Amino acid sequence: MHKQKTILKITGMTCASCALNNEKELAKNAGILNATVNFASKKAYVEYDGDILDEEKVKKIIKDNGYEIEEISNVQMQNNCNGHHQETSESDKNLKSFVWSAVLSLPLLVEMFFMLRVGIKIFGFDAVMWLHIILATIVVFYFGARFHRMAFKQLKKLKANMDTLVSLGTLIAYFYSLWAVFHAQETYFESAALIVTLILLGKYFEAKSSGQAGEAMQKLLELGAKKARLILDGQEREIDIDEIRIGDVLLVKPSEKIPLDGEIIAGQSNVDESMLTGESMPAEKNVGSKVYGATLNQDGVLKIKVTQIGEGTVLANIVRAVEEAQGSKAPIQKLADKIAGIFVPVVIAVAALTFVVTYFLGGNFSIALIHAVAVLVIACPCALGLATPTAIMVGTGRGARNGILFKNGESFERAKNITLAVFDKTGTLTVGQPAVKKIMANPEFNFAGPKILKIAASLAASSEHPLSQVVTRAAQAENIILAPLEGVKEERGKGIGAICQTHKTELLLGNRKLLAEHGIDLTWPENILAIENEEVGTHLFVVHSRDVIGALLVADKLRPEAKGIVAEIKNLGLSVAMISGDNLKTAEAVAQELGIDQVVAEVLPEQKADELKKFQAAGEKVIFVGDGINDAPSLVQADLGIAMGSATDIAKDAGQIILMQNNLKKVVEAIAISKLTFRTIQQNLFWAFFYNIVAIPLAAFGFLSPGIAAGAMAFSSVSVVMNSLRIYRK
Repeated sequence: MHKQKTILKITGMTCASCALNNEKELAKNAGILNATVNFASKKAYVEYDGDILDEEKVKKIIKDNGYEIEEISNVQMQNNCNGHHQETSESDKNLKSFVWSAVLSLPLLVEMFFMLRVGIKIFGFDAVMWLHIILATIVVFYFGARFHRMAFKQLKKLKANMDTLVSLGTLIAYFYSLWAVFHAQETYFESAALIVTLILLGKYFEAKSSGQAGEAMQKLLELGAKKARLILDGQEREIDIDEIRIGDVLLVKPSEKIPLDGEIIAGQSNVDESMLTGESMPAEKNVGSKVYGATLNQDGVLKIKVTQIGEGTVLANIVRAVEEAQGSKAPIQKLADKIAGIFVPVVIAVAALTFVVTYFLGGNFSIALIHAVAVLVIACPCALGLATPTAIMVGTGRGARNGILFKNGESFERAKNITLAVFDKTGTLTVGQPAVKKIMANPEFNFAGPKILKIAASLAASSEHPLSQVVTRAAQAENIILAPLEGVKEERGKGIGAICQTHKTELLLGNRKLLAEHGIDLTWPENILAIENEEVGTHLFVVHSRDVIGALLVADKLRPEAKGIVAEIKNLGLSVAMISGDNLKTAEAVAQELGIDQVVAEVLPEQKADELKKFQAAGEKVIFVGDGINDAPSLVQADLGIAMGSATDIAKDAGQIILMQNNLKKVVEAIAISKLTFRTIQQNLFWAFFYNIVAIPLAAFGFLSPGIAAGAMAFSSVSVVMNSLRIYRK
């Protein structure tokens, strides 16, 4: 099997039923592995077997179903922000149609209110009546043509959607009125025209507000640079971004965008990476530092060797990740989809029943017909279809703007019942980079801290052990000159020994086991290890001429924001636990400092997921926050996995949420956005269901005219989208 993915822009979809019809049609075909159609973004996200289908065959399935595919090139998507122009074009088209439809419908409404007659007869009928017929015909069959065309396409496949309801309603009102003209009955031309006009207005607002829902995606697309300065043979030349190749050297001046991902080969500067990571403070960059396209060079001239272009760049990966998340569905949407699938046929049946009952009870054919038309027009599958995807679009967009990537719509729903936040210690609560935290001198000997560090670093310089490298870095930071040694011998798991060339003295650096094996007096080291209030870390003892002159405490530093974040998460009503591979004493000391109540220590990486299962078996709904590298099983096991990472880690498979910077504050933001988005989805679905449950009976009993029904239908869709947009403001 050769898995392929494609994202297709579909035109002609007008409601949730359209999206569902396309999904079902795609799913019927062999080779389609997964298909999701998003009504809000008008896109299909299709995964297929490349050995059976190709992209053109996938497109043909949708076209044969009565819809069209709008071609979008990668260059347009990445450089021209084509998606934004499409939304603008659609809303502008709807606005023009509405304005002209309203202009032509206005005389019908004026006559309806004032019952104008001019007394001029043409072919036996008042001239105003002919004007009604002409104006209504233009509005219903020209400006309303899109509804009839799509309804006919659906009818040919024995399907129905919102266009079916609108088309039925307007055509029934129009042709009944035409019949009524010749039988001296009351006409409803104004109702037919008003239905089309108000629904066009609703479509304009829907397209406009849906465009705002995808605003964060558009801003991401706009971030990329369009031009770059290429250095070739010592000459500087400005070229288009799509002409650059991997390995090219680019010049970036202060206040310019870095065009593509690369590595600095000359210069130093501060770079604003907030558009990728959400971090407001600029990052310091030097030779060898990695930089990413669309970030802003602030104050230095840089030469950059390009390492990624096109879809391989971090920005392209982020855009793709956000798009895939926006195309996914939350489990709660399944109910809405089921209802949308049977919605239109049920409404048509209710409208028919309304006509029959009203006619037999009242005996008035025209009143029964208008009640039935009102039922057809007021029913709104659009609101159901927009409820979930618009909220997900806004939620994922806001997250991306803040350096938080939600990988799918399910992420938001998973956050709803979370009770426990579990943090991995190393690399998550700590910075993951051990350092010499303290230098302790044995008071029995006259050795100061710098001298102890010099001896330790001289020994450590000959070792590749991670702890030795920490000691070496500490000496380099103090510009300490190391002593020459001879006879260096490293003892695995214990430490290192050597002879000082200058003084011919024996030197040792290591743990208690090393000292014991060499017969060193352990009185002072054991006192140090026994002090319960001593800061926890790894103690490296320094021996000079068989005397323990001092010790270094090597410990991983806690993230400065960690303690405050733990408190904030507790304020959200969650319990907090920590899981670590360290010994229990070390883990408990860190937990106590941070205010964490539950500690699981001395756990191997592969055992962490089992510990999460124990929490879940006890009834907890668990968030797990890990570094996304060693914690993949735990991130998958958790009810909601949050991977601490960087902008380059966004393709990680584990976890539902990825933080593009190692900042615990983003954990709280991610939880808050998740909960807010899911709450908005619930609100949207409630109002969409409530609207239809209340509105359809009102129309059936004659409390709403077709014109008012059309306006109410338009408003219901817009209100759902506007409610979703509140996520941006909260």
